Amino acid sequence: MKPVSHLDSYRKHATAGAPPIPVLTDPWEARVARSDGYDLHLVHRWNQAPHVAAFSRRAWSLPRWEERLRTHLEGDDVRPLLISWHGRPVIYAEVCRAARDAVAECYRARPHDLGLHLAVGELAMTDRGLVRSLLPRLTDALFEADPHCTRIVLEPDVRNKRAIRSFEAGGFMAADEIMLPNKLALLMVCLR
Repeated sequence: MKPVSHLDSYRKHATAGAPPIPVLTDPWEARVARSDGYDLHLVHRWNQAPHVAAFSRRAWSLPRWEERLRTHLEGDDVRPLLISWHGRPVIYAEVCRAARDAVAECYRARPHDLGLHLAVGELAMTDRGLVRSLLPRLTDALFEADPHCTRIVLEPDVRNKRAIRSFEAGGFMAADEIMLPNKLALLMVCLR
């Protein structure tokens, strides 16, 4: 008989609460993105940018983004965040419960696993090492905020080599190629 790890011993019906909001240290700050005003327009504009839209496939209309953000804010599955560096918003992030996301169809998700979606909004802010610098702080903050979480996953488009290199440099390991509804992705994992 195969030994059972304590990490795999969660009951299938076990659930976890809403994903935590990470508390970051200077020069980083994370806050929940609002579904109106400045936040909505910023998230919409960033997702229209060619360097983001090419891989995220979320170049949606403003009303669709408003609905998405509002749905996330009213639910317990996803926390939309704006992450600032030295007081300037630079990254849109979504922290989700991976077991309640499409990625759960592609690996044995545990109830407390967290998933991340990240996008550097401004092209001028790419290739500056922001994601490499942020990820260790972000994953540490998420693990601290949810002591039951043992792994965090990302699923970048396999063609997005820039993001994959940044995620690896930030502490994530490639696990497997997976097929998601809108892309062929690389499942990447950061363990506690």
